[in-house]
Amino acid sequence: MVHVLGSRILLRPTDPERSRAFYGGQLGLAVYREFGTGPERGTVYFLGGGFLEVSGRAVSRPEPAVRLWLQVDDAATAEEELRAKGVEIVRPPVREPWGLIEMWIADPDGTPIVLVEVPADHPMRHRPGI
Repeated sequence: MVHVLGSRILLRPTDPERSRAFYGGQLGLAVYREFGTGPERGTVYFLGGGFLEVSGRAVSRPEPAVRLWLQVDDAATAEEELRAKGVEIVRPPVREPWGLIEMWIADPDGTPIVLVEVPADHPMRHRPGI
């Protein structure tokens, strides 16, 4: 078995500065660390229990199979804040048949991002034996 010490999601944007403006400015993700210099330098953001690294430059947009799933406290409040920052809401918050409240946005390269609110009555909040 491989002993994993850490992990992160790695994105290679087509326009690194535009992506840093989106993730750091519009989404307001806090910077964990930066490395390198110039427009293709790396920026690693805190992402809840993990990290998101934006570094290098891609020639084309990412494959459509890539998605980011970000849990938020309140999807309606997140929608208001993101609209105020000029983020396009692809789909406003909706309570899904599986009980989560999901809202969809996309990064500048079109990478889908789902912001998820876990309602208090959802089974994900239940921890047996605790």
